[in-house]
Amino acid sequence: QVPLEESGGGLVQVGGSLRLSCAASLRAFNTYAMGWFRQAPGKEREFVAAISRNGADTQYRESVKGRFTISRDNAQSTVYLQMDNVKPEDMAVYYCAASLSFPFRATKQARYWGQGTQVTASS
Repeated sequence: QVPLEESGGGLVQVGGSLRLSCAASLRAFNTYAMGWFRQAPGKEREFVAAISRNGADTQYRESVKGRFTISRDNAQSTVYLQMDNVKPEDMAVYYCAASLSFPFRATKQARYWGQGTQVTASS
């Protein structure tokens, strides 16, 4: 097993919805803040959303506020990203990450990364 594994990516129409999942095989999952980052071709990996250890606090990049929702289920060691009203600029590879600190916005904070899941515009 890998520490983090994303799933749920795929084709989505502009304006549509998609839910990404990240399954963690980490000891004491609830000691980690979790985040979602994304990377489009030729661009830097950028912060999307993060959630605190107990799920009480969340952070979002401004461009996804009101459209994306991050959540976690500590009993299942899983974090989710619900993406609604997706826009062309949302198309990217999405990565989940685990951090021992929160707020969690910087890639340097990540202790573990998933392999990524592709979100692609349908045609």
